[in-house]
Amino acid sequence: MKNLIIASTSTLHGGEYLDYLLPVLNNHFANCKTIVFIPYAQPGGMSYDDYTDRVAVAFSKINKKIVGLHTFETSKEGIENAEAIFVGGGNTFLLVSKLYENNVMEVLAKTIENGTPYLGCSAGSNITGVSMQTTNDMPIVYPPSFKTLGAISFNLNPHYLDADLQSKHMGETRETRIKEFHAFNSIPVLGLREGSWLEVKGTKIVLKGRLSARLFIQNQIPKEIATETDLSFLK
Repeated sequence: MKNLIIASTSTLHGGEYLDYLLPVLNNHFANCKTIVFIPYAQPGGMSYDDYTDRVAVAFSKINKKIVGLHTFETSKEGIENAEAIFVGGGNTFLLVSKLYENNVMEVLAKTIENGTPYLGCSAGSNITGVSMQTTNDMPIVYPPSFKTLGAISFNLNPHYLDADLQSKHMGETRETRIKEFHAFNSIPVLGLREGSWLEVKGTKIVLKGRLSARLFIQNQIPKEIATETDLSFLK
């Protein structure tokens, strides 16, 4: 049975890394002592070791040990034998490229499908969808495919921002970009606002956090989805 926490962000404004989620994660990883961390997204070009150390500090607050996937002899071994898995934020193009380069995109998908507890934040959440095509990230590298884990049957736009009607900025809004995606693709897209996450248990997908999310379906008017809504209807 699938068991995922899919969060828009790792850090709320003014808070420490993962602090807002730790009570949820303490329960989510209750039966795990060690979590395998996949540092491939490298936010700001951070090294794998530095990124893993940062995550280890956060998880030490709930008495969990973090081991970086890059320290295993093979990535496949690290994922298949993991008690639990965390994929952090950063650049989604880089993350997807590295998962394919190390031949573990399908391995990770199967491991999640088999019930290994998974946490994704930002880029690590993007990859739980059908494809990475609704990421906000710059294409700094060229992945061999945009296809991702398909752990949920729709795409995500983490860090979703509503249009600021007072702003003089004339660039595209997030809503405009998602509409552009839907000009060529039929996959539903959920805009996850900061501090929101999805809890996936088997086939049930529930929106958590204080804020609503914004749901985009091709050729339909976008809808606000209230927290605690079951999104299992999205196919």
